[in-house]
Amino acid sequence: MESKTKSKKIYRKAFFCVTYRKDKNKILYLIQKRKMHWKGWEFPKGGIEGKEKILQTIKREIKEETGQAPSNIKSYPIQGKYKYSKPIKARPNIIGQTFKLFSAELKKEKVKLDKLEHSAYKWLEFNKAIKILTYPNQRRCLRIVDKKIKKDL
Repeated sequence: MESKTKSKKIYRKAFFCVTYRKDKNKILYLIQKRKMHWKGWEFPKGGIEGKEKILQTIKREIKEETGQAPSNIKSYPIQGKYKYSKPIKARPNIIGQTFKLFSAELKKEKVKLDKLEHSAYKWLEFNKAIKILTYPNQRRCLRIVDKKIKKDL
């Protein structure tokens, strides 16, 4: 008799990183147009690979998605979980992601996109960025980071 083992459905550990740059007296946020797995606007995010520490993951993903090394990385006491809207072939046992919130500063205006994941980017002030983000959890994260950054200016 054959035994069938069901693969356990799990959540991938990940992060959201509200990336920004200072432009004179303004804070501009990097919003990227997603094309891999779903379509919409987001800020950089990514999953922890292997035995990476979260800070290693953030630096690697930001470099991959922007071509820049992030600085001034800050952690926030915000975390969440969401399910994917549809299965992802490359992640057969993963049904969604957990995330922790971070922010990071980028120094340059020019962004080198990972063309597999994103098709465009925009640097936007808070009022425009909040309107263009696709998902409510990312809008919530942007509000939290914006409040903290402006308080610290």
